[in-house]
This record gives sequence, C-alpha cells and structure tokens, in this order.
Amino acid sequence: MTVPVFEEYEPAIDCGCAGCAVRRRSAARALPVGRGGHPAAHGARRALVLATAAGVVLSCGAAGASAAAGYVPLAPRADGGADPEPATPQGEKGPLRGAGASGPPSAGSAAPKTTRAEIIDRAKRWVSAKVPYSMEKYWSDGYRQDCSGYVSMAWNLGSNEWTGSLAAYGTRIARADLQPGDILLFHNPADPSEGSHVTIFGGWTDSTRTRYVAYEQARPRTRKQSTPLAYWNNSDRYVAYRYKGVTGGSPGSGSSTAFPGAEQFGPGTKSDHVTQLGRMLVQRGGERFYAVGPGPVWTAADQRATQAFQRAQGWQGEEADGLPGPHTWHLLATGDGRNIPAAGAGGSPNTAVAFPGRGYFKPGQSNSHVDRLGEQLVKKGYGKHYVSGPDPRWTEADRRNVEAFQRAQGWRGGAADGYPGPETWRRLFA
Repeated sequence: MTVPVFEEYEPAIDCGCAGCAVRRRSAARALPVGRGGHPAAHGARRALVLATAAGVVLSCGAAGASAAAGYVPLAPRADGGADPEPATPQGEKGPLRGAGASGPPSAGSAAPKTTRAEIIDRAKRWVSAKVPYSMEKYWSDGYRQDCSGYVSMAWNLGSNEWTGSLAAYGTRIARADLQPGDILLFHNPADPSEGSHVTIFGGWTDSTRTRYVAYEQARPRTRKQSTPLAYWNNSDRYVAYRYKGVTGGSPGSGSSTAFPGAEQFGPGTKSDHVTQLGRMLVQRGGERFYAVGPGPVWTAADQRATQAFQRAQGWQGEEADGLPGPHTWHLLATGDGRNIPAAGAGGSPNTAVAFPGRGYFKPGQSNSHVDRLGEQLVKKGYGKHYVSGPDPRWTEADRRNVEAFQRAQGWRGGAADGYPGPETWRRLFA
C-alpha cells in the first residue's frame, strides 16, 4: 500500500471555508510557546499540518462535512421533550448493517411493494422502541438511526438511503394530495448537513390541513407529533413524495385522508367511497359484519361496522349513528383511534368516560358531565381560568379552558372554539 503524501502548507488567513478554519485552529494549537507566552516565530508559521485532505476523503461524506463545519448537536430540552427544530445531519447512502442484506439494490431494480398501512406500522415500531438518533449507529433491523435511515426502514428499502437519494424512490406530488406513508423531504444540496431532513406523513390533524401527524427520527429519539405543514423551519423548501412501490390509493387523489362528504354514505348510495370505507373498517376489526366483503352499495353491514368503530372510540348517541363523518373517516384513514373489539370482548375500555354528546356543553347547562370535564381539564393542567374550581354549571371559564386544551393540540379556528366534541373528549380522557 502506498503511503499518502502530505503537503506542507499554510492555511489562508482570509479564507472563510470550514476546512481552512479547522486547519488554522489545528496550527494554532501546535505552535510552540516562546518567552513571554508568545508563539515562537521561527518555523512555527509554516507548521506541518497533517489533518484534513485525506481525512475528508476517507470519512463519511456528510458526517465529515458537519465535523469540518464545527457542528454542535442540540442538547435535549430540560423538560425531557424533543426540540421542535432538530438538527439532523445525514449519514451517507450504504448497505444495511447486521440484517443480512448484501447492499443497496441495483439501479434497475424495482422498488419493493408495500402498503400504506405497512409503512405506518413500521414507522410506529421505532416510536414504540424510542430508537435514539444517530448518524453512525444502526438499529437491530439494519437501518441507520437518522431521519433518512428511518424512511428507508418504513419504506422497506434494501439500503440505507440519505436525503440526497430518497427522492429517486418516490414520485413528486402536491402537498394537498398527501396520504399516510408519503414523505416531506428537504435536501440542501449546498450543504446536506445544514437543515436537510425528512418526515413521514401520518395524516392531517384537522380539516384546515395546516398541521399533520409527522413520524420522524430526530434528536433525541424517534417521535410522532402534530407538526405545522411542512415543518418548523425551511417549510417552503420541503417537497412531498409518494413511494413508487406503494399499493392502494390512487396517486394524487388524496382520497385516503380527505373525507369525501356525508352524501356519499347512507341508504341508497353507491360509490367507490363506500367500498373504501368497508375495507378500512375490515382492517380495524369489522370483518365479522360483512358476509361477502365490502362493496360499493351501502348496506346495513356498513352501518353496523361503522357504528361498532364509533362506539369503540367511546362515542354514544348521535356521535355513534353508524354514518361516517369527517372525524370517523380521519381516524380510519390514519390508523388512529381504537380498533373494533372482537365479538364478546365487551365494549370500549373508555366506557366510563364516553362522550355524552355536544348538547351537555353550552350556556345554561348544568350536569355531571360538565363537572367531570372540568375536573379532567384541571388534572391535565388546563384549569387556569377557574376561579373557584369546576362545578356542574357550564361557564365561560369551562369554554376558555377547553379552548386552551384544543389549541395545545394544534387546532385553530372552529376546531378550537372551546366546545368539546368527541375528539377533544377522547384526548382529555386518554
């Protein structure tokens, strides 16, 4: 093996690049000290620096760039939460580690097929495992523990990709057409270690479509949280992509998450949306309600399965009438909420605090549900507007406390009006 030849040089005084900055610091530390504490003049000005050229070539691309730039990782917040604007420099593209994979697929190989549900299921595994963020380490499944490794895992790719290569596995789509399993990607070609990031779209959080459920690998660990579209920073530079190997759902339709309208469901209706509803209900435990499987014609089976799903969320009365509304559709499409319990397994585990209906929460009402709501708001830390504590009478203090809780979920406008609905109730008593 030929020994690398290192060249003697003097770092440029006026050069602002990261490499020269590191070299100047290295040279300064190497200067001998003369009398009076000043660097010895003779020979020190042209000290031999053996650090950078070969090191950059031999190290990981983006990792070396971030080190040369003096990157300092963000420390975890004192309250134990994750910083909302994580710095996530990327590791380079490479084979899986420790998972028996031979390396990245060839350029002509097709993207492995997968479903949206499988993508989200895989994403949830890392959330549950609280996988720590790392550019250099690999989880037990062979995927690198940074954000692009996380997407490579969720998309079930045969390699660890990076933000500069993930787009090749996807098709660019409009943000309005995002469906669960799609990604929002920002790659900074000028400096990949500065701001580049990618998240997995898990569904819209409300009808305004200004926030979404983001699955992401960020410091200190994998997380799932409501996130402003497209991200906390560099929002206008994120691009939406759909994995080329995903099956189910028509590209660009957005039908998986967008509620098609109440007129599409009920006696006498016939549409592909009814079929889609039935398939989602079957996936959530409603198979026993269908004798021959879901179809485009609305039947009593669709209504019974929908009602079973609604009751599994703890809803009653008009909130569990068996006809899907925007919230029922959202929970089904995003995989959130509770599944339909098996026959004979009993009702929802949340029966003791089932949502009683909107009519109990308005001016002039006085009942035990208002009192229970107030007590739960205080328990959750949203009782600052009470002067003497909650009681059975609905007051403006109740409304303002509910509004504060709703806004904390990222909701705005009519979704944060201070009047509890089934989703507000579910999250309060979760």
